[in-house]
Formats: sequence, C-alpha cells, structure tokens
Amino acid sequence: MDDLALEQEYVTMLYDHVDELRERLAARQARALARVAGEAAGTRQALVERDAAVHLYAGRLTQLNAAENALCFGRLDLETGTRPRYVGRIGLHRDDTHDQGQGDAPADDEPLLIDWRAPVARPFYLATAMQRDGVIRRRHIRTVGRRVVQLNDENLTGGHSSEPGSITSESALLTALDAARTGRMTDIVETVQAEQDRIIRSGLAGILVVQGGPGTGKTAVALHRAAYLLYHHREQLERRGVLIIGPNTTFLRYIAEVLPALGETGVMLATTGDLFPGVSPTLTEPGAVTALKGQLLMKDVVAGAVTDRQWVPEDDDEVVAVRHDGQLLRLDRQACLDLRERVRGARLLHNEARPLVHRLVVEALTTLWAQAVGTDPLGGENLLGPEDLAMVRGELEENDDVDGVVDWLWPALTPTRLVRELLASPKRIRAAAARVGLTQAEQDLLLRTGNAWSEADVPLLDEAAEILGRDDSTARRLADELQTANLAYAQGVLDLLRGSESGDFEDEESEILAAFDLVDAEALLDRQEEIDHRTAAERAATDRTWRFGHIVVDEAQEVSPMAWRMLMRRSRSMTIVGDVAQTGDPAGASSWRQALGPHVGDRWRLEELSVNYRMPQPVARVAASVLRALAPDLPVPEPVRPDGPHPWSLWAADVPAALAAAVAGELRTLDRGRRLAVVTAPGRSSTIFGVLARSLPEPVALGEDPDDDRPARVVVLEPRETKGLEFDAVVVAEPDLVLAASPRGLGDLYVAITRATQRLGVVHAADLPECLRGLRSVGSPA
Repeated sequence: MDDLALEQEYVTMLYDHVDELRERLAARQARALARVAGEAAGTRQALVERDAAVHLYAGRLTQLNAAENALCFGRLDLETGTRPRYVGRIGLHRDDTHDQGQGDAPADDEPLLIDWRAPVARPFYLATAMQRDGVIRRRHIRTVGRRVVQLNDENLTGGHSSEPGSITSESALLTALDAARTGRMTDIVETVQAEQDRIIRSGLAGILVVQGGPGTGKTAVALHRAAYLLYHHREQLERRGVLIIGPNTTFLRYIAEVLPALGETGVMLATTGDLFPGVSPTLTEPGAVTALKGQLLMKDVVAGAVTDRQWVPEDDDEVVAVRHDGQLLRLDRQACLDLRERVRGARLLHNEARPLVHRLVVEALTTLWAQAVGTDPLGGENLLGPEDLAMVRGELEENDDVDGVVDWLWPALTPTRLVRELLASPKRIRAAAARVGLTQAEQDLLLRTGNAWSEADVPLLDEAAEILGRDDSTARRLADELQTANLAYAQGVLDLLRGSESGDFEDEESEILAAFDLVDAEALLDRQEEIDHRTAAERAATDRTWRFGHIVVDEAQEVSPMAWRMLMRRSRSMTIVGDVAQTGDPAGASSWRQALGPHVGDRWRLEELSVNYRMPQPVARVAASVLRALAPDLPVPEPVRPDGPHPWSLWAADVPAALAAAVAGELRTLDRGRRLAVVTAPGRSSTIFGVLARSLPEPVALGEDPDDDRPARVVVLEPRETKGLEFDAVVVAEPDLVLAASPRGLGDLYVAITRATQRLGVVHAADLPECLRGLRSVGSPA
C-alpha cells in the first residue's frame, strides 16, 4: 500500500471517529433535553442543569462540525521511533468519551489527532534541518472533502542547512498563496510560519503590537492568535469574551469565516462604531470633522458639555421658586452656586449625583420655609422644632415642583441627549469648548443638525456615558414597571386557566390540582425566569460597560485617539495589528508610540513581521518603491514568491474607456474564478463603475457587499475600501487623482497597489508619479 493510501486510511478513521462522536453527543443532548422528569420535574435546578448540559454538547458539536474541512493536515515522524503525531484542527483521542476534546483527556488516553494549538504540535511549524526538535520528517496532508489528494514531505535529516525563522513547508505554502481569492479570508493553520507562530503563541497579558507591511499575514496571525488564546485560556476568555475590531463591515465579513473554521464561534466582531449599544452610525462626515472629533481634546469638550448643563441662574435677579403650603420659596443665584459647588465637591458622576442634589434642594427649601413660617417676631430662636422641620422636609420630598427644580439645576442626561444637543447648538459648543480653546472654525466644524450618528461620534457618546454615569432612579423605575407588567401577565395566565377550568366538578370539590392551586403569580413568574445561555460576546454586545478578556484590533493604525480611549476601557489585554505606512484616516496614527503613549505610556511590546506572502516579487518591487517615498525609515518586507508577471502601465486620454479594455484583457488572462479590483480616487468610482458595467460581459460591483456570499468577479473600490482585502489582480485608475484626493494620498496609493496577489496594472492620463516610473509601459501618447 503506497503512502497516499495509508494516509487515506488514517484520515478515514479520523472522520469515522468524528461521526461516531457526533452521534454520541447528539444522543446525550437529546437525553439531556428529556431529563427533567420525576420529582425534579420543572424545578429551577433541573432546568439549569439540563440547559447547561445542552449548551455544553451543542458547543462541542459546533466545534466538530467546524473541523469537517481539512480535519487532519499534517504528520510528524519523530526520531524517538514512537508513533507519528498527526496534527489537525481539533484534538481527538482514541477513548474520546470526555466532552471537551481539547487536550483535557486522561493522561493515558492515546491521541489520534493533536490540536494545532497544543504545545506538542509546535514542531510542525518550527522544526528545520538546523533545529529539528526531534522531528525526522514533516508531512503536509492535503485533502478535498474527506479524500486525501496530495502529500508533501520534508526530510529534516538531509544535511542541508536552514536558517532559523526561514520559510518552512514551502511547497504547501506556495500552493496556498497561489489559490484564487474568493472574497472571503481563509485560515492559514496548515501553513503558519515560524515568525508568525512565535507571535500567535505569545502570552495573554498586556498589549502586543504587531507591525507588518502589506501581505505579511498580520490579520491571519491576529485571528489565529485569538483561537490560540481561547484554547489555552478557555475558562477565562469564554467568561469574559474576545472582541475583534476591524475597520469596516466589509472587512469583518471578509474575515468572518476564519475563527468558526478553527472551531471558535463565541467571538464578537465589530467596528469601533458598533461599541455603543443602540447606536448605528450611518452618517459620513468630512475628513476635517472626523480628525477633530478623534482628538483627545474632545474628552474635555464632552466634560465641558456636562458641566455646562449643571445650571445656575445667570444673574442675581433670577431665582428658582417652589410653592409649598402657601409659601413661595425662592433659591437665588448664590444659593444655587453654593449648592452646585457642594455637589461637585462630592466628585460623583453627574447622574449619580442627582439624589444628593435633591437632598440639598430639599434642605435649602426647608430652611427657607422655616424662616418664613417659624421666625420669632420677638427675635428669639426659630419657633419650629426638629419634628416640625422633619415633617416639612418629608412633604417637600414628595413635592413634584421640587423634582422640577432638580431637573432644572441638574438634569438627568443620557449620552445621546447630551452629545446631540451639544452638536446642534453653537452656544453649547462655545461653552463646552471654552476649557480647550477651540477656534471658531473648529467650533463650526462640530456644529450639525439631525439625528444621525457618525462613527466618530461613538467615542464621544462613550466618553459622555463615563462622565454621566447611570441615572439609578430611572433604572429602578423602569425595572419596577417591567416587574409589574410581568406579574400582571403571569396573573392573567392563572386567571385564564381558572376561567377555563372544567365545569364537571361545579357541585363538588375537585380532587385534581390545577396550576393556580399550586402557585401564585409571583411564583409562576420566578419559575418561568429565562436562563441566559448567551455567549459572553452576545451579552457584551448589549452592555457598554463590559470588559473583555482580550481584544484584537486590526488595521489599528486607523483608530483615533478618542477611539483608543474607548477601547482601553474595555480591556488592557490586546493584540494590535497594523501598518503605520497605510494610515488613511485623518485621525489615524503615524506611529505606535503616538497611538498608544497617551493611554498606556511604554507599557506595550512590539513584534514585526518581515516576510511578504501576498505579492509576487515584481509587484513587491513596485510596492517597495512607493513605501520608500512614503516612509523611508520603515523596513521593506521580503517577498517569498520569486516570480510573477511584470506590473504594467497604460497611458490613455480617455481613462474610463481604456480601463474597460484593459480590465477585459486582464480577465482573459486570469483563470476563471479569480477576482479583479479596480481601485480609483474618491469621487471617481461611480463614473468608472458605469463604464465598466456597460462594457464588460462580467458582472461588476460598486463596492464590496458584506452580505453577498457570491461576490462579483470585478469590483470597483476606493483605496480605503480595500483595507485588509486582497484580490488576484488589481488595476489602479488615475494614480495622480488618488494622490491629490487626500493629505495621506501616498498612503492610499500604497494600500491600493498592495492588494494584488498575482497581477498589477495602472491606467493613467497624467504623468505617472515618480514612485511608479518602473512599471512596464504598454501604451503611450502618439
């Protein structure tokens, strides 16, 4: 029997084992669903135990289903002569009766398949001829479905040298890199390289920054690191959750299948604009507005907006009045100022200070009432005793006019109300900005009307929520109203059952007990209380104050200082990946020290990815030329793919028409199923899309649809829409307009060029920028 047949036999055995395990778990799940019976029937403890078991089995079944594709992808033959180690997406054991299947089997349980994240699997990614780590041979097993189709062997005892950290598993790696792009990112678990593995397996604590140029695999590293951390810190991270932050919904859709394919589904994917529950940003604002709102000085603007709402009369003649028991009680400006200073001195959050405001207002009004009613005409002590004052104080506490005064002096504010009213009022902006000295032009930038929110508003809302705190009185009132409604509903159910009782026993006492004989409405409501089995990520999505076990931030160079402030509230355990050369957002960072220093100082560590896996060498040379013009101090990643078609340039007076012909030619060159992106300057995409849509036989899309499972073969994008994405071919239209469209235009051009995995072209009417002069010209002016 040859090696392919032997490996097929072993892989078939693994799949049979998975099928058997699925059946066993499904049966246990079914038994758990039916387990609540006998004396424990319907009790809360029985329901909790049942639902916990069902949840456990469902999670393991999800993991087994996710590992269906490429269940086993590697084998290590060891110099100790022990049986080979097979490496795959999950761990499997011969006596796999435990429920987790993640390395927690009994010590003497023989492993059939080792999870790629387990320590004993690490030589699969690190072993070289120079540092074999006990490995004689590494075998890559390629499967299609459940069929083994190819084996790639590396003999590590052949005597040839290999530098530590060099490319391992080159054949398997190049096969993966040459695969067609589908519009969805796939995992790289079979081809993780040594420098990537080191970062993936770094410790959980603290902030890890991964700097990597285009094509270095930083996004894949970040996602595999999330899967690795979940494997090794399961209890902690499943309880607190893992948050993945991306630059936009298109990017999140692009990466959405990676973690589920690795067996991890309880992860929250979001943009920074998704982090304030109940707010969905739909407004696009000019870059100058985005840049201003992203600055850290906006925290002081928001704080100023809160203090501005802590009102006092503006002049000495203005008073706040309450009528009580025939007396008009007036709080003058000085009394209100004194009250405000006392409350501020307590250093409570705004909404949480309202009970103190109420108490001080009542005290002040009680004093005024005592002076008006109890003053001794003969000049003696006040005629009212403590009991009289306590009675008056109690009456004032129930006086609705007092509540109105509190609302006037110290209103209950929600973050959305505060920020919306701030941005809609020149007067409020001027008052809030006084402490930071915003110019009139900057104040004008902040002014807007309407109810829509932008992504840059979300950190402002989050800041407002931190300063305002909760209005507990409102929260208690809403909770009481909900409890009252639920009790009324439960009582209605019991009344309905009572009304539907059989009339057979009208003349004699029934011996059959009904629900209303056993429980009242409150007990029924308690028995029906919903048990929350949402994942930590699902609960976190509705809780602004949730602190995650770990956060992964991708394209992190785009995050504004105010957004970093928001993220730091949610966790100080982070993996931050990005490339400061690709910063395109006006509020983005030009260095990691600039981005993180205001929040954590130097308390972060840096790792760099040095190998370019995406671009063939000819495309990588063009990218390097642009990078040298953009950021000459940054290292140029070394391309691992040595050859490929030479990038080209086409001059044309009519760029859209020439672009249509050029794209048609590229599509004829590309294999069927490979994708092409046309990247053009902001404001030009609609025009170019219209020409291509009329001219090409292939479907053309304007922008990537995050909900499209079958994306168009040709897509027209602006540079910032391509962040984090990759395409088999890229054609850049009018690079001079890309450069002119933004102060960060050279960075946008760099992003556009580096999306290509196979072919690159440029169509232009103006002269090429100096950094693109090395392109092979296929057309020029007559």
